[in-house]
Amino acid sequence: MFRIIGKSLIQLVVSLAIMGVLLLGPAGTFEWSRAWWFFIVFVLAIVIAIVVLAKVNPEIFAARSRIQPGTKLWDYIFITLVIGGFIAILPVAGLDFRFGGANAPDWVVWLGYLVFIVSFIGQTWPQAVNRHFEPGVRIQEDRGQTVIDTGPYAIVRHPGYISGSLLAISIALVLGSWWALIPVAVVVVGLVVRTIFEERTLRAELPGYTEYTQRVKWRWVPGIW
Repeated sequence: MFRIIGKSLIQLVVSLAIMGVLLLGPAGTFEWSRAWWFFIVFVLAIVIAIVVLAKVNPEIFAARSRIQPGTKLWDYIFITLVIGGFIAILPVAGLDFRFGGANAPDWVVWLGYLVFIVSFIGQTWPQAVNRHFEPGVRIQEDRGQTVIDTGPYAIVRHPGYISGSLLAISIALVLGSWWALIPVAVVVVGLVVRTIFEERTLRAELPGYTEYTQRVKWRWVPGIW
């Protein structure tokens, strides 16, 4: 477990360096308190998630380390849109701050942190119960994929997508940038459309998934969709 945690922490450091360049570079300054508080909370959340997942589902780290062979070709479009949208949030917020924006009221920032915490729980919980939580859409015959209907999957069919959308929204809010909600929209729309495509694949190719959709009727939000 300690080797897994150590490797993940190294990856976290590299990710933080990249995020720092993407956010503070366009901002043109290191004197942006909301950015630094975001980094602090982000690190704490990631470390907690790493420790939890290393204990309850350590194989998820290898599963999510890369896009696995057999990922559907159409999914590369959505992977690009979603990752690109997430990446774009940071420089857009940085430029917003640089040119006198990113000044949403404090209550918006606090709301953003509340959403951020909920989204991280919503990302960690599915990964804790679903060993098939890979970054790409494929039928994992090599890993004996089965339908997961426990934990959050007993409530909605795609908890990782709704929590991913909330995470994108929260980042824009904690940085106080309204303009950053534009790439957030790209992330959310990409995940919504990806859900539709993924559902078609799972219904057609994963035994038991159609029956699962009859038990758990909602894709994202109970009573809405």
